[in-house]
Parts: sequence; structure tokens; C-alpha cells
Amino acid sequence: MSVTPETEDLLRRHAPQVLGALVRRYGHFDTAEDAVQEALLAAAEQWPRTGVPDNPRGWLIRVGARRLTDALRAEEARRAREEKVAALAPRDAFTAPPPGADRAPREDDTLTLLFLSCHPDLTPPAQIALTLRAVGGLTTAEIARAHLVPEATMAQRISRAKQKVRGVRFGRPDNWEERLPAVLQTLYLIFNEGYTATSGTSLQRREFAGEAIRLTREVHRLLPDHGEVAGLLALMLLTDARRDARTGPHGELVPLDEQDRDRWDKAAIDEGVALVTRALSRGRAGPYRLRAAIAAVHDEAPSAQETDWQEILGLYDVLVRLVPGPVERLNRAVAVAMVSGPRAGLAELAALEDELGSGHRLDAVRGHLLERAGAPEEARAAYEAAAGKTLSLPEQRYLHARAARLTP
Repeated sequence: MSVTPETEDLLRRHAPQVLGALVRRYGHFDTAEDAVQEALLAAAEQWPRTGVPDNPRGWLIRVGARRLTDALRAEEARRAREEKVAALAPRDAFTAPPPGADRAPREDDTLTLLFLSCHPDLTPPAQIALTLRAVGGLTTAEIARAHLVPEATMAQRISRAKQKVRGVRFGRPDNWEERLPAVLQTLYLIFNEGYTATSGTSLQRREFAGEAIRLTREVHRLLPDHGEVAGLLALMLLTDARRDARTGPHGELVPLDEQDRDRWDKAAIDEGVALVTRALSRGRAGPYRLRAAIAAVHDEAPSAQETDWQEILGLYDVLVRLVPGPVERLNRAVAVAMVSGPRAGLAELAALEDELGSGHRLDAVRGHLLERAGAPEEARAAYEAAAGKTLSLPEQRYLHARAARLTP
């Protein structure tokens, strides 16, 4: 029998709590994480036949603890490790409750696992993979499919990441505020990969975007007064609200100015606007709050023609002073073009050639601005150049179509 979406959501929601309970009790992050995955697989196989237990978290903790204990006992150094854990654990250390017990794992286990998965010694791809596995509850096969790599390759990547964090003390690090930006950046990267896949046949990978939103909601629940956490959640909601309108009936890309705004998720827009409005009132705005404010201006415009590009340009002016990266400056160039004309935007692009010349986005924007400036031949060449650089098939088809429209 197949697992229902409700059961799948339940398993993913409990995964970080179960992992936190096992790591807090036994240590051994890498072995505990494997044990949790085995418990999740066991639940996926048994619950459709026997029904969801009254205390699903307790069931998962018990099964995971059993698998973890078996693994530890199978290793030659089991006794030494158990003695070390016993010596280090405080007298009132957390112990996993049996099924039926009411005591829940600590409320901040999800955030602690995010800090562990975003350890500074890990590369960004490793942080993303470990976060999806340990905190998101996705299997290695699911993560591999989403990244379009063989499962063995992803398993190796996750295994190396777990080896790097082996021995790291479980708990929120003393310098957690310094590492929070890495957590937010990892969640943002996961969302972006889900919202616009960098390769493959589909424009979007909804499971990634949905998981990023779910995890960011959890961080916001634990840190409700942190403006940038609220800003990131607002940004995700305001961006994801356009999801259904971004593709046509055959999966083709629909650009923002051509989307049917009646298909946008109004509830997500209202929630995102309320979040960013409150977040902007909490001191100086950071990058995520500014990006969310830009997304809110787009989402609240009744039509593409009524978008307040002057306000968007003002927000980008502030953003590029905080984050003077090439992507932010490219987006600002589009705003400049909408306010001052396409030639002004093209002038802004010249300074980005060295940083973005190898990617497709610079050529795609250049093609759009050249088309608006009345230079069809140059625009067609730019679109074709962009199509040759992207690995996303929907983006390739869209760019080829734009170029074809300009063919004499």
C-alpha cells in the first residue's frame, strides 16, 4: 500500500524531533541519522497496513533507538563509546520516551539540527543535502532525484558531510547568531532550486520549495522576533504565491508580466505582506526583508503595467548597498530599464559581464532589453546565446521561442 500525503507529512514533521531525541541521548549523529531513516522507512511500510499509532513520534523514537542500538552493538568499539556517552551526559539528560508518553523532544531540536547541518566546515551543496536529509526527512533517493544525480553520488555526498560533523556536540552553538545567516542562506538556496530548477525537464521542483517553506516556518516559530527570519519566510511565500501561473498547460515558462494574476495564491500573498510589514518595523531592514518588500510590490500590483517600478528601484538601491552581488545588480538593472528606459538598463549590464558572462541570465536580460530598445537582430543573438547556456529545458524552449519571434 502507498503512503498517503498526510502520513508523509507526519513523518517529515516528526523526523527532526526523533533525530534530536536520539542524538541527545546517544550522540553519534551519523549513526543516529541512519537509524531515523530506517525508522521512517519502517513506518512507511507498516502504517498503511496497521494504521498510524496513537503516538507516532514515540513509535518512531522506539524503532529508531532499537536500530541505533543494534548498530552500536555491532561495532567493535561499542563499550568504549557507551562509556564515553554515559560520562559526558548530564544526570538529567533527555531520554527518549516510550510510546504513549507525553513528553516531547525539546522545542528547539529542529533549529539545533539546522545549525549542525549548516556547519561552517561543510560546502553549500553538502549543507543543502544534509539539511534535506536530517531536518527535512527526505530520503537519499528523493534528494538525488531532485538534484538529477545518481543515488550513489548523493549518498556519498551525505556520508562525507556526516563524517565532517561527527563528534560535534549536539546543542545550539554558543555563536549561533553568527551561524544563523548560513542557516537562512541554505534554506533560501533550497527554495530557489525548488522554485526555478537549474536543470532538467521541469521548471519547478515543488517538493524543494515546499520543504524550504516548512523549515523556515519552523525557524520563524522558534525565533518569532527575528526580522530576517520573518523576511525570508515572507519572501518565500510571496514568491511561491505565483507558482501555478508560472507555467502554461504544457509546462512552458510564462514570464511575470504575462502571468494570469487571478491564479496567484491570494492567501499566501496576504500572509507574506503581513509578515514583511511587521518585519520592516523591527529596526534596520536586512537583505531578506528588502527582497520580500520587492516581491510584495510585484504581488500587490493589479497588473504588470501598474507595477510601481520606481519603488522597486529604490528598494534595489538599498539592497545593493547591503549585498553588492552580481545577481542583485542584475535585477536592479531591470528596474533601471523599467524606470529610465532599456538603454539605461543595458548600460548597467556592461559592468556585470566578467561576473555573469558564463551564465545564461545576463544574456537573457540583455535580449529582453535589446528587444525593447528596438534592436531585434542583437536581441535574437542574445536569446540564442542564453538558450545555449542554460540546462533547464523549459528555459531553453522559452528563449528559443523569443529568438524565433525576432527572426526575419
